[in-house]
Amino acid sequence: MSSPQFARRLFDGLAGDYDRWAQRLSLFQYLRWRRFLVSRCRVGPGGRVLDVCTGSGGVAIELARRGQTVVGVDLSRGMLTSAGDALQRCQLKGPVHLVEGAAQRLPFPDDCFEAVVFTFLLRYVEAIGETLRELARVVQPGGQLLSLEFAIPRGPLLRPLWLAYTRVALPIAGASVSPGWRRAGRFLGPSISRLYDRCPTDRLAAMWRSAGLGQIKTHYLSLGGAMVMEGVKGQ
Repeated sequence: MSSPQFARRLFDGLAGDYDRWAQRLSLFQYLRWRRFLVSRCRVGPGGRVLDVCTGSGGVAIELARRGQTVVGVDLSRGMLTSAGDALQRCQLKGPVHLVEGAAQRLPFPDDCFEAVVFTFLLRYVEAIGETLRELARVVQPGGQLLSLEFAIPRGPLLRPLWLAYTRVALPIAGASVSPGWRRAGRFLGPSISRLYDRCPTDRLAAMWRSAGLGQIKTHYLSLGGAMVMEGVKGQ
């Protein structure tokens, strides 16, 4: 696992053009993943949702377009600046408030959000179980926790293609964009493998249950290249 400090430096270096290059380097799947994540959130208009690792604000904006009241949290000041700029360009049905903070120590009281969503978080935390418990802490009983993470495709054809893309093509493509994207391209594939070597999907689901969540569902997207997991906090 990498550290939160590493994540802050990495994403500060990607701020400004993150959405454009994340979409291109994901082979134009990133927006689809993000919208699917938001579609699984069942909070109605006016409901409070916490978006952890809000980054450039894409998920927060999608939620606010549905009329939800959103708080976006991120470690990266550069990304929060980009999110603020993006919010100025959008017409939204619900408000979005941006907060600098860490998933491991959320500055909110217990049971204060109807849902918590997080994207691409778990590769940057050392204590996954503790982080999931902290995320669940701020969810109201009966509320949702939802995540979007990269995944590793299965099968004798897809897995080698994924390895070739993440280990060879992506670092080369990232290097052609900027030094920040070169670092991201070199880091991404190995970090995904390390996450699932350490915490396969069944073990990850068990960690969600240990954090007080039930009704766990897993959705694989783009031939297994991404995964949305969702659960409901017990009463």
